[in-house]
Amino acid sequence: MLDNSEKKFKLKDLPSLIVDTYKAWDKANPWRLSAVVAYYAVLSLPALLIIIINIVGSIWGTEIVQGRLTSEISTALGSNAAEAIETIIAETQNKEENLISTIIGIGTLLFGATGVFYQLKLSLNEMWHIKPNPNANFWKLVTDRARSFAFILVIGFLLLVSFIVTAGISALNEYIRKVFPDILIYIAYILDFTVSIGIITVLFALMFRYMPDAKIRWKTVWIGALITAVLFVIGKSLLGFYFGEANPGSTYGAAGTIVLILLWVSYSCLILFFGAEFTYIYAKRYGHKITPSYVALEDNNTNSEQPSKSIKS
Repeated sequence: MLDNSEKKFKLKDLPSLIVDTYKAWDKANPWRLSAVVAYYAVLSLPALLIIIINIVGSIWGTEIVQGRLTSEISTALGSNAAEAIETIIAETQNKEENLISTIIGIGTLLFGATGVFYQLKLSLNEMWHIKPNPNANFWKLVTDRARSFAFILVIGFLLLVSFIVTAGISALNEYIRKVFPDILIYIAYILDFTVSIGIITVLFALMFRYMPDAKIRWKTVWIGALITAVLFVIGKSLLGFYFGEANPGSTYGAAGTIVLILLWVSYSCLILFFGAEFTYIYAKRYGHKITPSYVALEDNNTNSEQPSKSIKS
């Protein structure tokens, strides 16, 4: 049963929602937030990839998973960047260490891999006008890191699902090629786009639901996650085309790979934060409350900066 303060979404409201989202997104300084996350992404990337490769590889096969990831990185950043990242992974995995060094290495690996998700959490809190509770203790930091590690497991699981679905689509394509050879390319494109949208929507929904220190309804989460996923898939294609044609990292020589990673993560985060802001604006306008959890407080200083009078708290 709907609350009296709730309103129903109408398609004619979409343009004003987009406008209000852009104003709030621009006011939140997403370029700075994206730069922070990109910096931590560079530090976290080797550890993050190693954990995902080992987790998914235990089921699918390490070499197959590493090959698929390298292919995806090559598509997004170019072959040179993919080769550099592959070398980093190989060097990290081939080290021979004693027990103490191994234990320290595992701890460093986990801490490093969770860094980018922890920064994403802080950024989403800022986008949604939530600030830390000064009374929160050290245990909150531990649980935040544990939650960040849980998202690594989620990514590993979704990656595994993606591999399985892709394998199924490949088998289906073989059948379609024999029966309907002329329309195969269109069917394959539609299936690939649909699978990408579905998996990425689930990932963003989980991020919006569980990453910030906030309570938000699933109804709101799914709408925001779907919008973000569509923008992300389109943006990923455009970024891949841009990096392939312009090759912006070539100017920086040996540091080109790092620059490409920074650019890709920064641009991707801009899309993610736009989706998060859309979710926030949508929730406020239609009476779906986003409230701080017990470990956080609402940042009342930012409420007066809402971009439109049509958004009600």
